[in-house]
Amino acid sequence: MTIALDILVLVAYFGIILWIGLSQRSKSASMEGFALGNREIAWWAVLASILAAEISAGTFFGAPGEGYALRNFTYVQLIVGYLLARIIVSAVFIPAYYRHGVVSIYEFLGQRFGPVTRRASSAVFLVTRVLASGTRLWVPTIILVLLWNLANPTRSLTTREEFLLTAGALLFVTLATTVYTAIGGIRAVIWTDVLQIGVLVCALGFSLLFLLSHIPGGWEGAKTMLTGEKDLLVWDWGTKDGAGFWVNVKSVLEQEYTVWAAFIGSTFVTLATHGTDQDMVQRMLTARNKNQSALATILSGVADIPITFVVLGIGILLYVYYQQNPDILLPTNEAGAISSNKVFPHFILTQMPPGLRGLVLAGVLATTMGSLSTALNSLATSYVRDFHFRWFGEPTTDQGKVRVLRFGTILFATLLILVALSTAWVVLHHPKLRILPIILGIFGYTYGSLLGIFMVGLFTKNRGSDKGNVVAMVLGFLVVAYLSGLDLDVARLFGASGLGRPHWMPVIEFPWRIFFGTTVTFVVALCFPASQSREPSNVS
Repeated sequence: MTIALDILVLVAYFGIILWIGLSQRSKSASMEGFALGNREIAWWAVLASILAAEISAGTFFGAPGEGYALRNFTYVQLIVGYLLARIIVSAVFIPAYYRHGVVSIYEFLGQRFGPVTRRASSAVFLVTRVLASGTRLWVPTIILVLLWNLANPTRSLTTREEFLLTAGALLFVTLATTVYTAIGGIRAVIWTDVLQIGVLVCALGFSLLFLLSHIPGGWEGAKTMLTGEKDLLVWDWGTKDGAGFWVNVKSVLEQEYTVWAAFIGSTFVTLATHGTDQDMVQRMLTARNKNQSALATILSGVADIPITFVVLGIGILLYVYYQQNPDILLPTNEAGAISSNKVFPHFILTQMPPGLRGLVLAGVLATTMGSLSTALNSLATSYVRDFHFRWFGEPTTDQGKVRVLRFGTILFATLLILVALSTAWVVLHHPKLRILPIILGIFGYTYGSLLGIFMVGLFTKNRGSDKGNVVAMVLGFLVVAYLSGLDLDVARLFGASGLGRPHWMPVIEFPWRIFFGTTVTFVVALCFPASQSREPSNVS
């Protein structure tokens, strides 16, 4: 397997990324410059950065895996909610953040309710983001193991060797990303994101064209092999003909991709991820004004449509390609079944020519570094603004404030590496434990509570108290954890059984978790009258 050209492409990619990131140092010498780019970033760059933050390595492999497994486009339905939510975020959330002049969006909650709500919400974000981003950091190392196995077919890696290979890759990618993020701040994040989303789009586009050129008849030829009842389906109501009302309600709540999940569940998911997550909102606040921020936010949802069709199309075409080439062995899981999430990386390494393979591998790195850099910057900003300055005092100079932000960036890079290494260790030593779905889906359990409190703050004037909000957030989390069967998943890890539940009760899928969490949190918070412990505007 000739890899010299691939290595050259990857080295060039890393060099350009580091050069772009380090070139932004002089413009990130203040708190406003480091965290918000002095609010002077062009809307199209903000748009590109939003897209780069949305597409992790898990999505890069997972979405084609969904297309391969389902052979349809039902995942695309969720984009309806993506667009609806972005319009609401642009009309309600973004103007409020600009009006209040916040750096950490949880400062808004401090101004509206008080310090307890602010720090509780920020803590939820910090813990959720560290666990989710740390776990996602491990995902792209799958391709390294596949690469080794292909290059050394007669010798398999031991568990220890695989862990060391994974650890080395994690440290290298995280170190490179941390360097330009800590030095260049949000400007480095956004301008490297612009390059990374370009590399990603090229990688996906060439992958699609390569597959179409290697399937007789192209797309029309592929369609002749997709004759199943739900093959190529786009819209799915999720109901059953002739079934009773509650049976259909239960069926809808237990399915991931339905029209109902698109209009309701997906809308609430995106309201939470794009309206209450510092990771995503911080880049929106770098735009020159609220109108340009709104433009970037809404158009990012429009751009999601072709990207989603392409990644799912790649998965569907992979299914057809391997049906036409049954002699090619595919990666399997412990049960001997084909592992759909590994099909695309396996295809990249075994079927693509040198050079193109390097470009697609650079696309994998782009998704990893793009989502990692924004996580580091937002985690550092939220921690410093919401906790560090309160505990240790706020430096009087811009140089001192930026030094603390860089310390925060390095601190969270270390934490993310520890989470990623822990995930790798658990997966390698206990491959039958399904811990990944729990950690990767953690935001579904916690972000409903965040969104519920933000909605009380944005849509009411005299409801929600500083301490009552914490009660509401805890109840929202507990209800969602029970309805989604989190207790069953955790108990299963230890060979135990979870809490009992009646047979008629659905175990809700991920698009519905934030909806129920938001509803419970919002209703409970409304029961408490507004308190008088609010923070003054623009305080740390």
